[in-house]
Amino acid sequence: SKMTVKAVKMPCTTPNVYTKVPDGGWGWTIAFAFFFVEALTYGIIKSFGVFFNDLMESFDETNSRISWIISICVFVQTFTAPLSTVLSNRFGHRFVVMAGGVLISTGMVTASFARTVVDMYVTIGVISGLGYCLSFLPTVTILSQYFDKRRSLVTAVASTGECFAVFSFAPAITALKEQIGWRYSLLSVGVLQLSIVICGSLLRPIIIKEQEEVKAQPPEEPTETKYMLENEQTRTSIESIDSGVEITTSPSNVPGNTKAEPKSEEPKEHVQILVENNSTPPEPKTKLLDFSVMRDYSFICYAFFGLFATLGFFAPSLYIIPLSLSLGIGKDHSAYILSAMAIAEVFGRISAGWVLNKKPIRKIYIELICVVLLSVALFAFPFASEFWGLMTCSIFFGFMLGTVAGTHIPLLAEDDVVGIAKMSSAAGVYVFIQSLAGLAGPPLAGVLVDTTQNYSSAFYSCAAGMVLGAVFLSLVRPCKAGLCHRQQQRAEESAAEVIPDLPDDFIEMDIGKAENSGKGCDSM
Repeated sequence: SKMTVKAVKMPCTTPNVYTKVPDGGWGWTIAFAFFFVEALTYGIIKSFGVFFNDLMESFDETNSRISWIISICVFVQTFTAPLSTVLSNRFGHRFVVMAGGVLISTGMVTASFARTVVDMYVTIGVISGLGYCLSFLPTVTILSQYFDKRRSLVTAVASTGECFAVFSFAPAITALKEQIGWRYSLLSVGVLQLSIVICGSLLRPIIIKEQEEVKAQPPEEPTETKYMLENEQTRTSIESIDSGVEITTSPSNVPGNTKAEPKSEEPKEHVQILVENNSTPPEPKTKLLDFSVMRDYSFICYAFFGLFATLGFFAPSLYIIPLSLSLGIGKDHSAYILSAMAIAEVFGRISAGWVLNKKPIRKIYIELICVVLLSVALFAFPFASEFWGLMTCSIFFGFMLGTVAGTHIPLLAEDDVVGIAKMSSAAGVYVFIQSLAGLAGPPLAGVLVDTTQNYSSAFYSCAAGMVLGAVFLSLVRPCKAGLCHRQQQRAEESAAEVIPDLPDDFIEMDIGKAENSGKGCDSM
């Protein structure tokens, strides 16, 4: 007797197969996982400032050298985005996110034993930075695949994990430092980030297969069945033999009662089409990184929008407190301004997701309006002269920042940019281009502040970058429309140039018919 061993698959490891995008289902679990991935990646990065004074005292370094820890981390996170795309397409999103969680935790835990700031550059900047990239980008990519109509709303709400993490982690880490010191606190943060592995294990792959129509099977035919298709000009026999179908236009296959004289000059062309009954078409291979998006003018414009808009993402949060202190506002009130900005960002993300979820709506134009208003908010900061004026600007900026920051990556899945099919590769290239501005933005603002001795110049530089981003964003839709028009025009031209080739047998048989009819007339 034979023993059969059946492999048992866990529910969370098997892919989900749908006939169309589910807009829910297991996607809600993916959204739940993305919320915590966002909190444990960007939430920790934004809360890392609570360690700055401790690191300056322990390593006897300046603020600028300590700030390079996060600058290197953010640069590595965005610069290695194409690597994240390649690994996700090769090994799957689940494995990559789990590996990223291990790298993040390893970097943080090792950093708690660092003796110099250079050690922190390597552990947190490089190791954890790479882990942040491997964890964040695949999670937001697979979340976009589970949703269609609700994609903008779900992604925006799930991305608020970053904002809630700033509220909870910053005071919690501060209180923990007073009890056990900054090193053990950093060690605890690293252990907590290991839970990203659990979030990654929930990322079940999704397969969309269109439902096929099931047709009734015809009754069994004899092994060799001949169907005669006859018209005025030609006769063709189609033989179905076993598992294949043979289509022949040669006169040799025409039955004997058909008067067609074969020629002995040249062998006739013989065309065979074999179709296996039980065979399935091979699945197309997935490209590890599809650089064809770089030939899409709409994506190029959108990438330049991300490049220049990133200049305005980071500097305000870095310079809002120094600007408020330069205006004579106390430290406590300055902290309230930063907290109000974070709260407004939560509402901005949710509001943008709700608006973009409406149908029908051209989402790229809504994004353009938000970017223009964000530019206005940046230009307004230098004109604030007291607490409430700065508070108003911060709330307005935080709200508009949430509308853009929570939607600019998911918008890659829209047909106006690249579409859901190329979302994975486009996200990798897009974030890679953003890394250049992420690395150059804060130092550029710092140089302007040092040169002018005025913090307002940092906000002007951010506003100028955001305006340039709005210009490129306004070109995305026209480029896409023009590209589609050119493709349609080329398709029509190529279709008009194609002339069907008639087989020689058709002409030969017609000649044979003509000769036979001619002989019949002569005999009469």
